[in-house]
Amino acid sequence: MQKVRKNQITLVLGIGIVLCVLLGSSLFALRKTGVLEKWIKATQTTNLLDPTKEDEKSAVLPLVPLSFEERASQLEEIASGGKSFDQYRARYLLASDSIQQQQGEPALTWLEGLESDYRVLAAHILFKRSQAYELIGERTEAIKVWEEMLEKYSDQPTAAEALYGLGKTNPEYWEQAIAKFPHHPRTQEMVRSRLDENPNQPNLLLFMVKNAPEVNGVGSMRDRLVDKYSEQLTPEDWEAIAFGYWETGEYRKAGEAYAKAPRTPKNAYREARGLQLGKQKLKTIAAYKQLIEEFPDAEETGLGLRRLAAISEPKEAVEYLDQVIKKFLKEAPEALLSKAEILDALGSETSATQNRQFVLTEYGSSDAAAEYRWQVAQKKATEGKIEEAWKWAQPITTNNPDSSLAPKAAFWVGKWATQLERSEDAKAAYEHVLAQYPESYYAWRAAGLLGRNVGNFTTVRDLQPEVVVPSIRPLLPAGSDTLKELYRLGQDTSAWTLWQAELDPFKELTVPEQFTNGLLLLEMGDNLRAINQVWFLSQREEPQEIAQWQELRQSPAYWHALFPIPYKEEIIQWSAQRQLNPFLVTALIRQESRFEKQIRSAVGAVGLMQVMPDTGKWVAQNIDLQEYDVEKPSDNIRLGTWFLDFTHKEYDNNSLLALASYNAGPGNVSKWVKKYGFSDPDAFIEKIPFPETKGYVENVFANYWNYLRLYNPEVSQMLRN
Repeated sequence: MQKVRKNQITLVLGIGIVLCVLLGSSLFALRKTGVLEKWIKATQTTNLLDPTKEDEKSAVLPLVPLSFEERASQLEEIASGGKSFDQYRARYLLASDSIQQQQGEPALTWLEGLESDYRVLAAHILFKRSQAYELIGERTEAIKVWEEMLEKYSDQPTAAEALYGLGKTNPEYWEQAIAKFPHHPRTQEMVRSRLDENPNQPNLLLFMVKNAPEVNGVGSMRDRLVDKYSEQLTPEDWEAIAFGYWETGEYRKAGEAYAKAPRTPKNAYREARGLQLGKQKLKTIAAYKQLIEEFPDAEETGLGLRRLAAISEPKEAVEYLDQVIKKFLKEAPEALLSKAEILDALGSETSATQNRQFVLTEYGSSDAAAEYRWQVAQKKATEGKIEEAWKWAQPITTNNPDSSLAPKAAFWVGKWATQLERSEDAKAAYEHVLAQYPESYYAWRAAGLLGRNVGNFTTVRDLQPEVVVPSIRPLLPAGSDTLKELYRLGQDTSAWTLWQAELDPFKELTVPEQFTNGLLLLEMGDNLRAINQVWFLSQREEPQEIAQWQELRQSPAYWHALFPIPYKEEIIQWSAQRQLNPFLVTALIRQESRFEKQIRSAVGAVGLMQVMPDTGKWVAQNIDLQEYDVEKPSDNIRLGTWFLDFTHKEYDNNSLLALASYNAGPGNVSKWVKKYGFSDPDAFIEKIPFPETKGYVENVFANYWNYLRLYNPEVSQMLRN
């Protein structure tokens, strides 16, 4: 950020987060109790993620978000009633809460005989019982329970917990865990302990690299294998090492490792791309050429040719792009536009025009066609040729409805129709944006221009919309029945542990698995990774995967995962204190930090609202705050909301200018207003010369709109109508 105008102190609040680029068990046994049949009948639901009718009737599930103290009396009342699924759930939660509070005796009482009724969690009930015995110092009883777990549930991942406990006195049990449950976090803990004793064990290093590639500390194990044991590694070992480097963003190392992995189109492409991202130009060119020679017809080669063209001299680049245009239809539209730019630079304007026209005639529904149409529309609008701009933009809404440019084009079709005094066309365009792209920034702008009470740039800060968060969790679309039940009950550590044990880290996740992964990461507080997991579903390309993603998008739970509200109480508290719209504050936090409370930017901004240290000190002095910690959510939000209020007051409560100032500083905003004027705020945003700030403003308002439509009943109802 810049500096506070009056005090010359470094402004807050960071530059925001740049997202990473590159881009079991069964319920059968419940039939003995008679509960299962009733439960199954209620599981028919209108959406993949929606809670079942039985869940909606549950008295236990709405208690899941509450603290131990808040829910104890209600759970005890339910647990003391007759047998039912709710009773089983209540008893399990009470036992789990007791263990969390280091109270073993009451836990044992609630767990007594529960496994025979609550079969979906039977193995976990036994594990809880062993924990309770350990709490009261009855290790002999705990050992008996672990042995029972191995006798009855030896194939369930929870058995790894029993093997861990028994292995403390008999190492053979740990060997069983390593062989049978390699993905289980408890097994990996066993391996780590052995490596702590003796780090020079390449077989155990490889075990961790292959079974926990993204776990903290495994990166150094990869480095150790490469540095000390490279001659002992097989191509398959190198592939595992490369995968880990790739997934953790160490692309140069990934490229070098993929060079030694089995030769496949994917591995060959990643070798070249990794080297390119690692800024190894000569090696990159050689690797791309090798990809083209070895796999001339592979899908990866088409993208590789385009990448190679981008770093080659113009004449060679045109030759590479011509190969793409001839052989790789998927990449051809982008290749044609790239070729046109090169031809323009070479003075061949006629040929360049022909290439662009070819995109429109032969690939009219491609993203490249939409991109070209929008470029021309913008140019015409800048020249004052509004009618021509409208004509160029309008086909994007029909020919390219899935393009990322479609909402923007449709919105500006409406704006330009207004300038052309075609009010009905404008209204139709805005309604189209709102109906077809309800999650977009432009849907919010369209809703405002249609007269909906959703706030605009000058009124949004003062709105105080009601915030209503769903009380019952959605259904997980993947994983075992045990996992799904643990998640429903808010047993997040247990659920996450089981999920890791169930997944193969080297197998590409299906769409349901990736969404499940995102939901579980959210509950573990890994918010940035969680949001990324959900967002990257939109980048799937296979038709079946796209259909699965589209199905997920029909559920509010999908959008709640993409736009979560961690730290809701703190946000509401300090937003009210500053008279700020709580959804606007939430939107800014999502953009700045993705709700990561300890994150730090390259320039030193810290925490949820990316408070710069000097700015935090200045704000603290203004509010007479003697002690604070910018990594503590409440303190960070307290400081950040004060500063956001300050920037609003500097601009007469214009949130557009306040947010631009928050990102780029008041000096830049003053220059832009003076240079471009502010009679049309939408046109002003388009002219912001800093791409980061332009994107920042649009993203924060898009976030705001999504929080408003998802968590405010009034706006949700308006959109349904």
